Amino acid sequence: MDMFSLVRLRTFNRLQTVVQHLSQQMSKQAGSDAEVLLQKSGHAGVITMNRPKALNALNLSMIRLIYPQLKAWEQDPETSFVMIRGVGGKAFCAGGDIRAISDAGQSGDRLAQDFFREEYMLNYAIGTFSKPYVALIDGITMGGGVGLSVHGHFRVATEKTLFAMPETAIGLFPDVGGSYFLPRLEGKLGLYLALTGFRLKGRDVHKAGVATHFVESERLPALEKDLISLKAPSKETISDLLDGYHEKSESGKEKPFVLAEHLDKINRLFDSTSVEGIIRNLKQDGSSFALQQAETLIKMSPTSMKITFRQLKEGATLSLKDAFTMEYRLSQACMRGHDFFEGVRAVLIDKNQNPNWSPATLEEVSDEYVDSCFKPLGSSDLKL
Repeated sequence: MDMFSLVRLRTFNRLQTVVQHLSQQMSKQAGSDAEVLLQKSGHAGVITMNRPKALNALNLSMIRLIYPQLKAWEQDPETSFVMIRGVGGKAFCAGGDIRAISDAGQSGDRLAQDFFREEYMLNYAIGTFSKPYVALIDGITMGGGVGLSVHGHFRVATEKTLFAMPETAIGLFPDVGGSYFLPRLEGKLGLYLALTGFRLKGRDVHKAGVATHFVESERLPALEKDLISLKAPSKETISDLLDGYHEKSESGKEKPFVLAEHLDKINRLFDSTSVEGIIRNLKQDGSSFALQQAETLIKMSPTSMKITFRQLKEGATLSLKDAFTMEYRLSQACMRGHDFFEGVRAVLIDKNQNPNWSPATLEEVSDEYVDSCFKPLGSSDLKL
């Protein structure tokens, strides 16, 4: 063995030791009550989101366990692929721990920087993972849960899947790589989902291009078993197995895509140079669908909508790496602003669903302010 290989082996062994220690500590502290379970099963590294009472919401301690383990599995010759799933039957992962981030942002706690920085590092690690990555998105999959799944090679939806990027309703923006994957959906569908927070359910998550496969929820245990039993797991053999399950899934097969009859309108009315232009288009169209969308948009944070519109426009031509660098800048702009904290208050704390946005109208959100949100942060920029 040459010196380079020896050094690499020693580095890998040290990383494995650290990860094993973290996993053992986590197990000792909580056993099966740990917030995330990290296990080897056959050739698979298995990540299990284990906060069912919190709908498997992602927090910083979970990120700090998953990230080093993912890196270790990537280097481990005995690990051929990674599978991620949630427990509880209701959610894969309903999002990030937004309440904690809001509290931190208001008190000046470092969590407001650390959470976004480390979450995006994990999302990028998933997006660039060199081995097959299979996300079983059974149940609610929003925000942070989308970041844990959508950048992987395979995303398996079920009839229980509920996908949404609802950030404009809480004064944020569709992050976790939304600036990369949303503009790459068909036509203006990504922009529509980003601005309105529209919820896709079941097979529609596959029809929209968010999921790669659809399998009935009751068949997931059999699918997991077959994945773990693969003798020589590779992208090809995993793809073949998932294709087989997908083809045998009948639930909702004949139903048209929920937005099929509106896609022409979405592509036409959301094709504008500004959010104000989109709302004008919707009102001028006058159909019940268009007016309903205009009504939805008027309730969202004007600042968030303008940031999101620009974010997706920029993201359409950015690399995944550059998209996350941009999103980190936007996250910190939101931490400096007003609407995120007000949105969390209205939706999650007081639950009166009546946020007082500031500025209150799109016209009052200046181009200069939006530009400032996208400015580099110097030494504080995200480095991937």
